This record gives sequence, structure tokens and C-alpha cells, in this order.
Amino acid sequence: MHFIVCIKQVPNTTEIKIDPKTNTLIREGVESILNPFDAYAVEEAVRLKEAHGGKVTAISMGPPQCEATLREAVSLGVDEIILLSDRRFAGADTWATSLTLAAAIRKIGDYTLILTGQQAIDGDTAQVGPGIAAHLNIPQTCFVRKIESIEPCKAAVQRLMEDGYDRIQMKLPGLISVVKEINTPRLPSLRGKKNAKSVELVVWNCDDLNLDEKKTGLNGSPTQVMNIFSPHHEKQVDKFAGDPEAAVELVVKHLHELTKR
Repeated sequence: MHFIVCIKQVPNTTEIKIDPKTNTLIREGVESILNPFDAYAVEEAVRLKEAHGGKVTAISMGPPQCEATLREAVSLGVDEIILLSDRRFAGADTWATSLTLAAAIRKIGDYTLILTGQQAIDGDTAQVGPGIAAHLNIPQTCFVRKIESIEPCKAAVQRLMEDGYDRIQMKLPGLISVVKEINTPRLPSLRGKKNAKSVELVVWNCDDLNLDEKKTGLNGSPTQVMNIFSPHHEKQVDKFAGDPEAAVELVVKHLHELTKR
């Protein structure tokens, strides 16, 4: 079996900075990490390989520094890594991102199951996984909390719902996005860290994927961010002076006036 896991490198901060000209994230000078939700997808893919045999391939789209995140995935048990890196991919929305990742998976060819994290912490859209499945025209199940069984042509999974879970049988090849309840990610092993240094990194650009650059990056993004700004908060302070009884009367009077507005 061949398991493909899509991962993303994200800024390790809650103080996201935006380029005012392009309305895209400023990543320079900000420490980057493996998207926490993707760690569960990596762990589940490795567990499936350990239980059923085969291999795990990790794919990431981003600048050259994403190599570090892909090699981290190798230290966790991934076998092969592919980086989709091209300036023409920059600024992609979820549609263009999923289109590019789907093109890479199509180029890989034979696979059993694609796994993604529930969402990315820098975007929180949860759209890329379903987008990949839509571009590939394959079955998908989102928010998977458990894989009950898997065979070459079908899998039984549990989909997390607000009031419990659904049991779903899906055809393969297919795609699932997983939630954190599915497992506990392992720590890198010493052997894994050694393998991470030696595994070949495959890099594909727009031409390698036979993609029209008008359909990638900012050019291929149907959603455009027109403006981003931080909400402006104003605080008005009223100070009441005098003896306690007079101050209480002023406070009550002021609150009474506010209720009339």
C-alpha cells in the first residue's frame, strides 16, 4: 500500500504579520514548524504502513526552507519526501493550493490513501484536503477520528460529529482529513533522525507538474484578499471622585443614563 500525507510548514507564532501590498503572510524572520494538525496525519500514515506494509510519501508546497519540515516527517517514519517549490506557486489560496497538490499526486500515480490534517493553524479553512479530493475526483471523508479497517479497495472509518460519530465505508483510493483524537504523535527516533539526513528530497516546479501558471499561485486564486486590518479598539474611562456615598450615586446615575441610549 502507498500512503500519501500532505503537510504544511506554518509560522510558530500567533502574531501573524501581513504584507500590506500583497495581503499575504510575511514568513521571513519567523520560526516555522510542522503544522500541528498535520502531525496526526503523519503519525496515522506511519501506523498504517507499520500495520499493513507499503510506504509513506510526504508532500509539501512552499519555499525551499520547507525542506526542514519534510525531513522532520522522515524522522517520524516517512519514507519519501517531495517539495513543490516555485515562485509561481506563491500566494495561492486553498483552490490553487489543492490544485497544485493534486497535480503532484497525479504525477506520483499509484496510491492507496491520502491523509491530511484537519486544518492549518495559519489559515483555519479546512478546505485544502477536500479540494485535493475534488480535483482528483476521489472519495473523501473529513474529521476522521479512527480508521477501523483498511483494504486495498475500501476502508471503514469513524467521522467525528458534534454529538458522536458516524461509521463510514469509503472506496479507495480516497482521501481523509484526521482530527487530533485519532492518535498521539510519536517523537523522532535516533534512526529516524539519521534517515532524515540521507533521504533524497525530490523538488518539483510548475513545469514538472505540467500546470498552467495562470492557474497557480495568486494568478490562479479565485479568492483575493482585498484588505486586512486589525480592529481599532477605543476605551472611554469615567472617573468618579468624592466620598463613597456620592461616588455610588454618580455611578448609579451614569449606569441609568447608559441604559437609556
